[in-house]
Amino acid sequence: GALLSEKVRCRFEDGVAYVKNCPERYDLIIIDSTDPISVGEGLFSREFYQNCHRLLREDGILVNQSESPSWLPKIVKGVHSKLSAIFPRMHFYQAHIPTYPSGHWVFGFASKRYHPVDDFQQNRYRSSGMKFRYYNQALHAGAFAIPTFFQELIDDAR
Repeated sequence: GALLSEKVRCRFEDGVAYVKNCPERYDLIIIDSTDPISVGEGLFSREFYQNCHRLLREDGILVNQSESPSWLPKIVKGVHSKLSAIFPRMHFYQAHIPTYPSGHWVFGFASKRYHPVDDFQQNRYRSSGMKFRYYNQALHAGAFAIPTFFQELIDDAR
């Protein structure tokens, strides 16, 4: 699988300390963090997101779990406020995960360059040779279409 690629490095350590001291640059940073309480709070801080921004190449992308707009709206608003102040492009996408509180979870997509839908590379997707049973371009675009109550929540955060 993709995680076995020599291009991929998974880090299981203190993420706040790692991004603060890391000299490397990355194409993609995926943050599957704990909830923003106790030791996990730093993973939702402005300083952490600024350090991630510094580590990303000019065409790099950051994605992070951003909690639930139904369950923890203040956290989601905070993520939006911080990421959109740091990155020129910040959008949420959503997934329905029945085992999570409320079942409705959102994730941040932040980039110095790319819009997650407008910059979708159709030719690259088609020529990849990869076969998907679930994922397709319409589903990709649809994930970034958010419900009215959620849009109002983040509009209120601006």
